[in-house]
This record gives sequence, structure tokens and C-alpha cells, in this order.
Amino acid sequence: MNIKLLAIGKTDNKNLQALIDEYSKRLSFYIKFDLEVIPDIKNVKNLSENQQKEKEGELILAKLSPTDQLILLDENGTNFSSIGFSDYLQKKMNAGIKTLVFVIGGPYGFSDEVYKKAQGKISLSAMTFSHQMVRLFVIEQIYRGFTILKNEPYHHQ
Repeated sequence: MNIKLLAIGKTDNKNLQALIDEYSKRLSFYIKFDLEVIPDIKNVKNLSENQQKEKEGELILAKLSPTDQLILLDENGTNFSSIGFSDYLQKKMNAGIKTLVFVIGGPYGFSDEVYKKAQGKISLSAMTFSHQMVRLFVIEQIYRGFTILKNEPYHHQ
């Protein structure tokens, strides 16, 4: 299985980007992982929230292959413990999914079309985090999930 993380907009903070790069590198020892950044939409000041979500949604959907399984990072999604998330990853691998795609949406969430295409939603927390931090948290949790599956000492109970 391959894992792809799609995110809207680049990471401006060099410290966060260094950590994202570090965990992406660590994760590559377990699975093929790609972080793909979709550029910010230009002239958002002239767009309504819905128009912005629609434009971002078109860009997200254009990045998907027909066989990809789309999972949205959404505040209304399923909450997992780290061990529960590792079980979730194992089930996805056992199901023979070719590419599991996690998506971090823009500031207003996802368009209706993206919600319709999604096969699931995951919530990292009831709290709100910056989109740049969420990238790090997701990648670290995927990495943690694989260390749990391999019984490695990274995660402590």
C-alpha cells in the first residue's frame, strides 16, 4: 500500500517543515509515502467560502486516481487512539488498497463533491490546529502507527 497526504498551501515555517521532512523520511522505511502540496488559490478575497471550497475541491479531486481510497481529516471524523489508528492502517493494508489518500482541506473545510467521494473521515482532535501543524501531526501519527505494528519501542503504553 502507498500513502499520500494532500494538503492545501505550502508550509511557511522552516522549523515545522524540517520536522515534516524528518517524519516523512522516517516513514519511508515502512511504506511509500508522498506529501503533495496543492498551491493556495489566488485572489481568495474575491471568493465566498463556498466558492473557495469548490475550487479547492476541484484541485483535490484532480489529484486522485480511480482506485485511491480518500480519507478526509475532518473535525467530525472518527477519533482514534494511536493504537486504534495503527489497527486502522493494518485493516487498510489487509484490504488490498493500493493508495490510501489522506487530505487536509483548506480553512473552510471540504466541498460537497469531496465529501461525496470520501470513504471516511478522521479527526485528530476536538481542538483546532493550524493546517501546517496538522501535516506534522498526521505524518507523525502514521509513523507511530507503523512503529506500533512492528512492535518497535517508539510508542509507550
